[in-house]
Amino acid sequence: MKTKRILGLSILALFLSLAFTSKAPGTSGIEFFHGTFDQAKADAKKSKKLVFIDAYTTWCGPCKLMAKNVFTDAAVGEYYNSNFTNLKLDMETSEGQFVAKKYGVQGYPTFLFLDGDGNLVRKEMGYVDAKTFIGYGKSARNDKK
Repeated sequence: MKTKRILGLSILALFLSLAFTSKAPGTSGIEFFHGTFDQAKADAKKSKKLVFIDAYTTWCGPCKLMAKNVFTDAAVGEYYNSNFTNLKLDMETSEGQFVAKKYGVQGYPTFLFLDGDGNLVRKEMGYVDAKTFIGYGKSARNDKK
C-alpha cells in the first residue's frame, strides 16, 4: 500500500514538474507556418516578408539541437516571427526532396531564405547559437534590399 502511494505521488510530481517547466504555446520561439512550400511563399509575398525554411531531417542531431535550443529562444522567435514566414521542411519527404534539389541542400540543418517568388536570397548551414542565427536573418533581409 505504501509503495503504491509513493509511486502515485512520484508520478504526480513528475507531471506537475513537466507542466510548470514546459513552454506555454505562443509565448516564445519561432512559430512555424502550417502548410506547403507554395503556400508559405504565397503567405510571404502577401505579407511582404521573406520565407525562412528550416531544411532538416528527423535523424539529424544538430537539427534537433537547433529545434531545442535556438528555435525556442524568445529573441529568435520575436525577430523571425516579425520578419519571416517560417517553414520547417523535412528533406526526406517528396516536397523536401524537391526543395533540396532546387536549392542545392547538401547537409543538415540548412537554412534557406527566399523571397515570395522562391528566389534564393541567402543560404546558411549548421548548428549556431541564437545570436548568430538572428544575424543570419538580418543578413538575409539586408541582402534582399
